[in-house]
Amino acid sequence: MSDRRTAILQAATRVIARRGVRGLRMGELASEAGVSTALIYYHFTDRAGILRQTLEYIGDRADHYTAEDRPAPDQGHNQPKDPRADLEQVLLLELQDTTEVRENSTAWGELRATAVFEPELRQDLARSTHGWVHDIAGLLSQAAPDGTAPSHTATAERLTALVEGLSVRWLSGSLPIEQARRLLRGAIEAELDAPRPGRAAPVAGGGFGGS
Repeated sequence: MSDRRTAILQAATRVIARRGVRGLRMGELASEAGVSTALIYYHFTDRAGILRQTLEYIGDRADHYTAEDRPAPDQGHNQPKDPRADLEQVLLLELQDTTEVRENSTAWGELRATAVFEPELRQDLARSTHGWVHDIAGLLSQAAPDGTAPSHTATAERLTALVEGLSVRWLSGSLPIEQARRLLRGAIEAELDAPRPGRAAPVAGGGFGGS
């Protein structure tokens, strides 16, 4: 991706986070990105193209910051991998008090809300959401290998939806980020420790306590 194209997508994410999708104006976007409106149309054709590519950019950026603190496959070979900790870390990294995560999460929420009224966004948003759910389900299959693919997918749907909801409450000031992270940890633990077909239920009194 060219530097100018990236700059436009970064600017679009900021403007959408600040103004919402309906407040996205080409003049303001051009000024924010430091380019001409003609260059924006050259790269993205129209407003729908900008929204589509911004949604993809947001997903790619989230993939980056949720993976940056995880060891590479060829690293850490002296320490056993902890799939549960890996899953928890990936989800908790969606709740970070940084400019990048705030912009990303706010813009994602604005795009999701707009899709209720703009059907052309729904297919792209569904594709991005499906990819996120698929990735989390893959981590769940490692953390809970006794589960089934459908159960992992259902759990991934619940956990990603919870991340979205907690993110909205945190960003809107309804919930402190520390509490949001505690709630997410508790939900992950509850999901992983829940009885599944073919597995004995945990002994009574052995429930989790949020950390």
